[in-house]
Amino acid sequence: MSPKKSKTRGGSINERIGQHYSALSKSHKITADYVVANSFRAATMSIDELADAVGISNATANRFARALGFDGYPQFRAELVSGFETMLAPIEELRSEISRASSSSEVISRSLADDISNLEITRREFRPDICERAVNMILEAEHIYIVGYGASAYLGGIMCHALTNYCNSVQTNIGTGGSAQVSRTLYKFTERDLVIAISFPRYSSDVVTLVTQASKRKVPILALTDRPASPVAAMADVTLYAQTKPQFNSEGIVLCLIEAICAAVANQSEASVDIAAETTELMLPWLHHGKK
Repeated sequence: MSPKKSKTRGGSINERIGQHYSALSKSHKITADYVVANSFRAATMSIDELADAVGISNATANRFARALGFDGYPQFRAELVSGFETMLAPIEELRSEISRASSSSEVISRSLADDISNLEITRREFRPDICERAVNMILEAEHIYIVGYGASAYLGGIMCHALTNYCNSVQTNIGTGGSAQVSRTLYKFTERDLVIAISFPRYSSDVVTLVTQASKRKVPILALTDRPASPVAAMADVTLYAQTKPQFNSEGIVLCLIEAICAAVANQSEASVDIAAETTELMLPWLHHGKK
């Protein structure tokens, strides 16, 4: 290993700053203080943005990176980003999208094309045996709890609404008193019940914690996520994957997956037609019939 490579290895950015801090110039110490106090924010910044935030020149920012043992700012930022990849992916994608200087119609068209492509990948990679197991888990469970936070909480609410007619008991964490309240509810769950975890980047630590607790209690887990490396995939008994793009608005793909699962549950449920007819009859007083 060359001396240069040896110099640029080892430790986190904070550790490296600590090792070099006493030898840094005044402006470099100011930059170091900013990075330590705002590590995630700094990881999102280009060299221009960091220089503006700290009040230094681009050349000084580059020299700061070299003072820590990096070849330059790109290598410094790559190390700073390490560990934040999942959280930073939407920001980087948005930065790239903005840099294209596209019109609104071009952005919309490209986004729709991406969604169509991702839906096709999701459909193509479906395994029939896994799908059958997922539907059977839902239909056979005595109680179902759907866990998701952020946008996934709303998707879980839609799934809960769609499954209610065909399952004994379905709950979701949306509108509850937080993860502690969900944990107390899941504590009562057994091997006869089911937890459905909806977890997509950026992964919620609350979902991971609740799924971990349920897994330790041998509660069956069905995960809806994006990749085998997802933190909930390893704990799930059955996992269904949706191909998503690293943007803020990829929930449409997940919603399509949820609708497909619920359609299969309705199809396999006993007396599904009778249930649909009875539900419609109960809802008649609230439905608009139009003028006769």
